[in-house]
Amino acid sequence: MIERNPAPHKAGPVLFALAVGGFAIGTTEFATMSLLPDFARGLDIDAPTAGHVISAYALGVVVGAPVIAVLAARLARRTLLILLMALFALGNGLSALAPDYGWMMAFRFLSGLPHGAYFGTAALVAASLVPVNRRTQAVGRIFLGLTCATVVGVPAANALGRAVGWRWSFGVVAMLGLLTMALVAWLAPRTAADPQSSPLRELGALKRMQVWLTLGTGAIGFGGLFAVYTYLADILTRVTLVSANTVPVVLAIFGMGMTLGNIAVPWAADRRIMTTAAGLLLWSALVLALFPFVAGNLWLVSIDVFLIGIGGALGTVLQTRLMDVAEDAQGLAASLNHSAFNTANALGPFLGGLAIAGGYGWTSPGWVGCLLALGGLALCLLSAFLGRRQLQLAQQQVQTAAR
Repeated sequence: MIERNPAPHKAGPVLFALAVGGFAIGTTEFATMSLLPDFARGLDIDAPTAGHVISAYALGVVVGAPVIAVLAARLARRTLLILLMALFALGNGLSALAPDYGWMMAFRFLSGLPHGAYFGTAALVAASLVPVNRRTQAVGRIFLGLTCATVVGVPAANALGRAVGWRWSFGVVAMLGLLTMALVAWLAPRTAADPQSSPLRELGALKRMQVWLTLGTGAIGFGGLFAVYTYLADILTRVTLVSANTVPVVLAIFGMGMTLGNIAVPWAADRRIMTTAAGLLLWSALVLALFPFVAGNLWLVSIDVFLIGIGGALGTVLQTRLMDVAEDAQGLAASLNHSAFNTANALGPFLGGLAIAGGYGWTSPGWVGCLLALGGLALCLLSAFLGRRQLQLAQQQVQTAAR
């Protein structure tokens, strides 16, 4: 269970500290994509090979989230957050110094290891600082760091990389990691670790069907957003026929949509979480289906991209849902949420790329994204149905025992 902090008035500064870490992680994750041509030249490799560096980071996220959550089960969350940011700062600092492609791959994998465990642990700390009916809003504050990175951090890192060299961008991210360590050490509550926690208990999360359904909802449903976002730059230049200088503006509009989503949606989720999750997936399916029809007009596609970005709040909603269904295995379940979303980050672009390669056109990722959102919606509805049925059976058993 989530322990409540005895001094909830301190929630604001703690959430800010955790959001700084989210900002650092979001900046390095998304800026690496925009800096790909620069470090490809710097490491003397071609663009497709440089793309493997991005995959190495994602693999680090997928591997690191469950492994760290299980091995660190007995650590206090404040201590774990500091150690995770230390590893993050180390990985990005070494990335700035990478002498060749092989080392860069290794350092990006290292940088990705703490990603999922950090967000999962930070979400649990955030939820412990506020009343139960404000958990998702608290988690949303942390994710605001990630979404703000897409609006501010990524363009700033990209500009810095172009001005003084791509290595400086990774160096600045490493410094943000050190800043997060200091803020967490100063502000985070010194709550002792749960004496009952253990790696075996954390692994118990994998026995729960609702945990798998929630993870599946994210892995499939969120893939729709990535199916479009990955190819957005190409679509804008090839279909919308805008200049390359306009692309960052539209990407920033996407980030604004994600930011607004993480401000507004958590309020609804704290009242009816499954209804909100299902509504977001239906919303995503509709705006993704609209994308092929508006891709030829800059104003219309910008509006649609903003609306697609709002669907990014699904990550925050499912983070809280996992707290509800994980029971006493909170750490692993919370961290796995980010493994699921990095699975979506692989699945969406892969299927979108197949559609383009199959001759369905540059706008076909919109249809792929719509189908993935509907797939996530189906899993979400199944989870809600089974949860309701389980609750009814439990109530019947209580009534029977009372007789």
